[in-house]
Amino acid sequence: MIDNLWLIGIGTGNPAHVTLEGADALRNAAVILLPTKGDDKEDLAHLRHDIIAASGSMARIVPFEYPVRDPDLPYIERVAAWHDEIARRWISALSGQSVDGPVALLVWGDPSLYDSTIRIAERLSPKPAIRVVPGITAIQALTAAHAIPLNTVDGPVRITTGRQLRDCGLPQYETTAVVMLDGLCSFQQLEPDGLHIWWGAYLGSDKQILIQGPLADVAAEIVKTRAQARAENGWIMDSYLLRRI
Repeated sequence: MIDNLWLIGIGTGNPAHVTLEGADALRNAAVILLPTKGDDKEDLAHLRHDIIAASGSMARIVPFEYPVRDPDLPYIERVAAWHDEIARRWISALSGQSVDGPVALLVWGDPSLYDSTIRIAERLSPKPAIRVVPGITAIQALTAAHAIPLNTVDGPVRITTGRQLRDCGLPQYETTAVVMLDGLCSFQQLEPDGLHIWWGAYLGSDKQILIQGPLADVAAEIVKTRAQARAENGWIMDSYLLRRI
């Protein structure tokens, strides 16, 4: 049983992204649940271990195998079943172990933005006391890396996903859109005239890749670069900002 669950935002993979509050939480956690995602994503586990070590935490690290989503289920049903299974694996990993303090989970970026750890935690029964420690988001890391403001003067910002961009396009009244979770490079389906893109992968790390320019000019370069980077590293985390110029 988990009495206290701490969800700690760790930024985009750079140990320096962890806030002082986050590092303090890691040091004061009794147990850290650490997902394993297969040999092709060992880098992600190494990054988590580096972040834990940098914080000075002496917490007991308990691994659990991360499940994969069932591609045969409809999207919403698939995600719900996936979340249920992740919650079960948290409990299973701790079964039979003595937990004498808070249990922590390291969350990429910030737990509030396009991450479901909070929703998964709410599936636990009895529900633990949940503490959320905010982290640097991919959006902050992206705009900082390109040295651009997130919004135009008095302009709105849409935060969306590749799936939504493919299904709905980019409405004409939108000035700025940040797109996350887009493994299909959905910007290829947009009419590129008048659009500028700022794209980044592995933000804040020594592998960071940045490309920016008119969408018509750099779309193919982004698609090619992304595919090469994913093949070389076994994984990729990227996001981009689109703006009407």
